[in-house]
Amino acid sequence: MRKTLTVLIAAGTLLGAAACSAPQMTSEETCSRVKAITTSPTSNSDKFGMTRLANQIRPIEATASEELQAPLQSIVDYLDESAKKNPDQAKLEELKAQYTAAGQKLSQTCGAAQ
Repeated sequence: MRKTLTVLIAAGTLLGAAACSAPQMTSEETCSRVKAITTSPTSNSDKFGMTRLANQIRPIEATASEELQAPLQSIVDYLDESAKKNPDQAKLEELKAQYTAAGQKLSQTCGAAQ
């Protein structure tokens, strides 16, 4: 257990360091990367699929354009809560409104970026 925790902390630190050194993407680049992962067949609506999708969005969110960072974070927060074994329904409802608004912002921005 201790080794696993150490590995996870090290991996998180490396990902954080990589995100800090990576240049910020434009909205068009962000949209392109988000579309690439959301159209993949692994983007399922089951708990495993939600966790996988959230994990794929995290590195994009870290270097996303300023206007898309908050919407992507809202999506990750909602997916994380939804994927829990016993999600907090009150928190889930609160996050759902933010998730919906984030989806609209992504559609609006990414639709205009093409």
